[in-house]
Amino acid sequence: MKLTPNITKAINTAATLHDGQERKGDGLPYIVHPFSVALILMDYSEDEDVILAGILHDTVEDTGYTKEQVKGEFGERVASLVTDLTELPKTYSWQERKDHYLKHLESTSHESKLICAADKLHNLQSMLAAFRKFGEKALERFNAPADKKLWFYEECLKIFKKDEKMPKELVSQIEVLLESIRSEI
Repeated sequence: MKLTPNITKAINTAATLHDGQERKGDGLPYIVHPFSVALILMDYSEDEDVILAGILHDTVEDTGYTKEQVKGEFGERVASLVTDLTELPKTYSWQERKDHYLKHLESTSHESKLICAADKLHNLQSMLAAFRKFGEKALERFNAPADKKLWFYEECLKIFKKDEKMPKELVSQIEVLLESIRSEI
């Protein structure tokens, strides 16, 4: 996939919306994450809407951007993909948000699952890198204990494995990272 005017627009939108936010584990600017998700997706999809949703996947959940704004700027399909990946508000407990997310993920499209898999792959890469750099202190920065976070990623992995279109290489990378993290923590 090439850099298109819509992808450039999504990059600019996400960079503006996530400005000042940091990643929990490593303290890097948050925008590193959506850009990484988009780059992972570019290895597995030529669908511009999938790439756009990958860049924007956390905007509704973590900024003041709304589904209606996504729809107005990027179309109904991108808005729907972003919504598929948006958790319940943080007024719900961590467990409630994750349980709801998993239940919803099971019924989403292959494209939504693909974006989710790219998101989880990058999160796991970041988690492992932060743990190797900061040790146990990295785990203190997360909003749930490591075993709970790993449980969530393992449940997502089970859903990815049920999707016949899911690239096996992507699933394998997630499995390897989960094993590495479990062996190091």
